[in-house]
Amino acid sequence: MYKFGFLGAGKMGGAILKVISEAVGAGSVIVYDKNTEHCRKITAELGCEFSGDIETVVKNSEYIVLGVKPQNAKELLAVIGPALKDRKDSAVLVSMLAGTVIDKITEYLGFSFPVIRIMPNIAATVGKAMTLCCANEYVKAEELDYFVKAMEKSGRIDIVEEKNIDAYSIVTGCGPAWICQIAEALADGQVAIGVPRDRAYLYAAQTLAGTAELLLQDGAVPAVLKDAVCSPGGTTIEGVKAIEKGAVRSSLIYAVEAAYNKTKSFS
Repeated sequence: MYKFGFLGAGKMGGAILKVISEAVGAGSVIVYDKNTEHCRKITAELGCEFSGDIETVVKNSEYIVLGVKPQNAKELLAVIGPALKDRKDSAVLVSMLAGTVIDKITEYLGFSFPVIRIMPNIAATVGKAMTLCCANEYVKAEELDYFVKAMEKSGRIDIVEEKNIDAYSIVTGCGPAWICQIAEALADGQVAIGVPRDRAYLYAAQTLAGTAELLLQDGAVPAVLKDAVCSPGGTTIEGVKAIEKGAVRSSLIYAVEAAYNKTKSFS
């Protein structure tokens, strides 16, 4: 019996696979992915068990992680449903399906089942993710505790009510892409004034990382930190004026709203 079985090991699934393998031991993890070549490669790299079929994973794992896209959820759950229903021992489904509520998962299965729902982000690969987590009433407290401990190396974890998870996870899930856009723009600006490209990327990334650490301090407020950097009549406030003129803040607000509306369309 394996502690964890993964159905799908793409970018996000692969990131969580790496974290879980380090936490529980690679020998306790089995992986299936329809891309057999990729699956063999990632299991060889991590030392996990490769599986050529879904049923082996479903029948022999205590936690079964659904690492597929939401549009493939119905088909996958229909495939694994019979094997789950036949199990005599306890098992938990772990879903990373964006915008897919737990009730929808059990509806696709056709029966009630313990489900933990998570919304992680790609920063799990470096132990800096912000993962949101919820569970239905069939998940035992000790099962949820074990899973949360297994995920600790991914970064921070916040257990929330499912009714809030879609809204709460928009920035945590989509944010890395937007932050990369900001970093790229800052680097482009530096290149425009003569900074070499490699240094421009380094300076932008380290500045973002350092600022994030400041914002994670207890009681930190973005506006207060911003004001602390803005000297009267100085260079920073001049840049702030340019950002406001370009409606950068409004664009980011609209990005959050647009992504949230897209997520809701999946349900």
